[in-house]
Amino acid sequence: MTEPCDLSAVEALQHIQERQLSPLELFDSCVKRIEATNPTVNAVVAMDLDLGRDTAVDMANRLGKGESLGVLGGLPVGIKDLEATKDLRTTWGSLQFKDHVPDVDDKIVADLKAHGGNVFCKTNTPEFGAGGNTVNKVYGATCNPFDTEKTCAGSSGGTAVALATGMLPIATGSDYGGSLRTPAAFSGIVGFRPSPGVVPNVHGGVALSPFPVLGPMGRCVADVHLQLTVTTGADLRDPFSMTANPITQSLEPSPLDTLRVGWSSDFGCCPVDNNIRKVFSERTALFGSQFAAFEERDPQTEHIHDVFEILRGVVFVAAHDERVRDHRDIIGQNVIDNTERGLSFTAADIAHAFAHQSELYRDMLTYFNDFDVLIAPAASVSPFPFSQLSVTEINGETMPTYMRWLALSYVPTVTMCCSCVLPCGVDHNGMPFGIQLIGPNGSDNKVLAAARALESILNTNEKTARAVPDISALSV
Repeated sequence: MTEPCDLSAVEALQHIQERQLSPLELFDSCVKRIEATNPTVNAVVAMDLDLGRDTAVDMANRLGKGESLGVLGGLPVGIKDLEATKDLRTTWGSLQFKDHVPDVDDKIVADLKAHGGNVFCKTNTPEFGAGGNTVNKVYGATCNPFDTEKTCAGSSGGTAVALATGMLPIATGSDYGGSLRTPAAFSGIVGFRPSPGVVPNVHGGVALSPFPVLGPMGRCVADVHLQLTVTTGADLRDPFSMTANPITQSLEPSPLDTLRVGWSSDFGCCPVDNNIRKVFSERTALFGSQFAAFEERDPQTEHIHDVFEILRGVVFVAAHDERVRDHRDIIGQNVIDNTERGLSFTAADIAHAFAHQSELYRDMLTYFNDFDVLIAPAASVSPFPFSQLSVTEINGETMPTYMRWLALSYVPTVTMCCSCVLPCGVDHNGMPFGIQLIGPNGSDNKVLAAARALESILNTNEKTARAVPDISALSV
């Protein structure tokens, strides 16, 4: 290894367990990397280094006494700035909360601490997670580590960049219309959107919406699985958690030659840049023969754009209507746009959207009667300048809303699928390229097992191996 911070979470944990690395050495290495690269990319925002060091020292002392450090073994952990952290500034990327310091941890934070995670910092996010570009009025923009003029996407952009650059071995994400999947693709890491309820979302504004989920991000599939094992479980405050299938404690890769795989470059309805289509076709040609079956087939997606926009609007009205009315002067345009869009829909629009979503969900279950997983590109375009909040045009077609370029992500969301993004080399611009492995609601263990098996194949080919940013070029 070069530096301890460059180890995957699972590798670092193994070194700690074997007494080859102490939690303090790992923490110091992560802080050194943060100090070197964060001024350039702005991925990590609020920090309490004294707390982190004290925790690391305590973990090192306990390790020396032969005491258990928990499943996470003292690994440094970053928390997306949409989750509350006790005594650590939490802003949700909003000027309204620029000085907010919570008194209690959100559940996912408490779980990570309880299992031996060293929580000491937050990662950047757009205001209230709205938008596919990580920029806000509190902390500014997070840059892509492969080209600092370009976006890392959003809303889990800070987490993605912190992981890609080795600032942290483990960090949290969340996802609605691609908020952890697109940043994972743009930064060359792994991101997993679980089925609703797998990671209890007990602080969501609309408990009956299955679309916003909490999920892990990491440098490899084993790392996201590790985080899942300590954050999953039933919680009555999230009604979907009571029906979610549990995550297995071990993750064995699936034999690829037993898997029936469908593939689609656009789900039959998504705008996708022609260059991205070409890259996707070239990459799938390199590994498609590994499967028992590999067949091009689009799922049913009629009405899906309207369903997403309408139901997303309903959630935004519930969460932000009063905020937009009372604090419009400091609220960002993405939040305003989503909320006002939601207010424009009629009761009939909303009723029809719920009915169509139910049909789409059942149609997707039928699709998976023939396939174990579905493979598609993880993002419709190559990373673009972070000064541009959204993608306005693809292949000469004007995007009707600022979310349309994220349709490759929100199709699985609306159909309540789980999805794992894998790095798959670089695209036509030399930027990270990702694919997503998608499964039906409740198939999380199957999708992760397939992703881990495919990951091992991708990493053996320089054209599909995970791209790593040039740390020396980012260091100050």
